[in-house]
Amino acid sequence: MKPLSLIAALCSLISPAAADSKRPNLLIILTDDHGYGDVSAYQETDVRTPNIDRIGSEGILFTAMRANCTVCSPSRAAMLTGRNADRVGVPGVIRTHAENSWGYFDPAVPTLADELKRAGYHTSLIGKWHLGLESPNLPNERGFDFFHGFAGDMMDDYYKHGRHGQNYMRRNNEVIKPEGHATDLFTDWAIDVFRERKDSGPFFMFLAYNAPHFPIQPPKEWFEKIKQRHPDMDPARARNVAFVEHLDHNVGRVLDALKETGLAENTLLVFSADNGGSLPHAQNNDPWRGGKQEHYDGGLRVPFMARWPAGVKAGARSDYPGLLFDIFPTFLELAGAKAPDGIDAVSLGPILRGTAIETPERELYFVRREGGKQHQGQAYHALIRGDWKILRNDPFRTYELYNIKDDPQEQNDLAKANPKILEDLATALSRHIQRGGAAPWQAPGR
Repeated sequence: MKPLSLIAALCSLISPAAADSKRPNLLIILTDDHGYGDVSAYQETDVRTPNIDRIGSEGILFTAMRANCTVCSPSRAAMLTGRNADRVGVPGVIRTHAENSWGYFDPAVPTLADELKRAGYHTSLIGKWHLGLESPNLPNERGFDFFHGFAGDMMDDYYKHGRHGQNYMRRNNEVIKPEGHATDLFTDWAIDVFRERKDSGPFFMFLAYNAPHFPIQPPKEWFEKIKQRHPDMDPARARNVAFVEHLDHNVGRVLDALKETGLAENTLLVFSADNGGSLPHAQNNDPWRGGKQEHYDGGLRVPFMARWPAGVKAGARSDYPGLLFDIFPTFLELAGAKAPDGIDAVSLGPILRGTAIETPERELYFVRREGGKQHQGQAYHALIRGDWKILRNDPFRTYELYNIKDDPQEQNDLAKANPKILEDLATALSRHIQRGGAAPWQAPGR
């Protein structure tokens, strides 16, 4: 019997209330531009993230996961639909101004929140949305019962919460003007939901922090603490370390609140990031090459870990080469819901149960569309098939080819030495591009 049918069968034999008590609460903590090398669970580094590390040590630490895109909106669109981002109209970043916006989140595609809501879960989004600023793409219209956060892309200031002179802080559809650092506020609001929902049936929460996306703006006392610990550290790096450690402190507050409310045992918590860190802002993606906006693994590899005390053995590690959007079918499986047809993602359920994923190896596809002089509104792509990776980092370069098993740091371009492999991967990439071309990425009428 398949895992989904097993859960459904068990639920059919007991009362709805009892069934709900067996299904886990589902929580995603997603950070923004958070480099693999800025999580101390993975390697010795100058940043300390003991609370984030706890999620991995008390559950499963994934070592080979990638984001679906090297920038924000496409990764989020893919994660919330289980589909490659260009198939849901988001090949690029959705922004405030239409002339610089490169995606339109297809309103006809069901989100993870839609599916879990149908399965009887309360759904909430706390923090950053970044998938649309107007109807029909506001969070409450895309499956979330409750939204308390920031509707836009990046914040120009973590205390003023504005972007381009506009206030995008919302409680559902109400414009609000909260006081405090955004990271602290989002944590406060998540804890409020835990306290409200602790005796009210299963819930799904998407807790999406803006941090550590630039501007790198830690609270002053956190920056001073890092300067005392590392007096010779470059100031830009010190600000980033302080910013990440303040974020980690707030992840600790979330973990404490889950324990205090009695929710920790039966809550599956997945922690990850939307893409790699920004090298110009002193973020760390070691040991991988490159960073945000690039298709080298520094832009794609992300921290990823899952904790579920009632269902996952602590202290496990997995080197499964998955993608962020694999959360989608994983959560639906554990909720006893059927994933919709036509998704690209694969459930991580077998790994959570301590077994291997038996589905055939798949191609990992990446796309980013962008404007400006470097990109001129065009897209650039990457594809991984087995040990081979084809990529380029703007639309006008020739493709590079790497054997990522032998050369994980992507230092030796083998395109000229392996023209047949290059041609095969380029042909496969073209098929993905054609499939994504069926979805419009601009709002109707623009």
